[in-house]
Amino acid sequence: TLFVWIFLMNAMDLLPVDLLPLGWQMATGEHHALLRVVPTADLNTTLALAIGVLLICLYYNIKIKGFGGWMHEMFTAPFGPWLAPANFILNIVEFLSKTVSHGMRLFGNMYAGELVFLLIALLGGAWAVSGSIGVMDPVMFVFHILAGMVWAIFHILVITLQAFIFMALAFVYIGQAHDAH
Repeated sequence: TLFVWIFLMNAMDLLPVDLLPLGWQMATGEHHALLRVVPTADLNTTLALAIGVLLICLYYNIKIKGFGGWMHEMFTAPFGPWLAPANFILNIVEFLSKTVSHGMRLFGNMYAGELVFLLIALLGGAWAVSGSIGVMDPVMFVFHILAGMVWAIFHILVITLQAFIFMALAFVYIGQAHDAH
């Protein structure tokens, strides 16, 4: 479910850049639609997904080990009971850093991909205003079409890979919740 959901959110990057703003303009009459198409190119979405994975990990930690067993692990792993405060702090830092890096990884890759699509779309604008005698430059037109096509084909691999990596890391983190130190 996580893979399919993230894949479909990522795949919204393949929609034409002006499609949703045009729909907004037609629906409301406002011509200034500041819409971000890709939900995973927004940090709120990716961190919410990562926090969801964190909550599932906490649930399985308590379910598998019991609350007392999990607290025992939080205070005794990895350095033993003599360094209980340091163990607890390190375990909290581990949970927080896994969650933040999980969300930031997906966000950074999808945000960068969305920016590349926007830059390629700007090539179309450069094509439309180019030419010294009022004739549109055919080289810019061909470059715009080819660049967009090549990036879209490559991006199909990227969106699939990012969904798979997020899902695989979720599996790893949930698997770690099942293990005892």
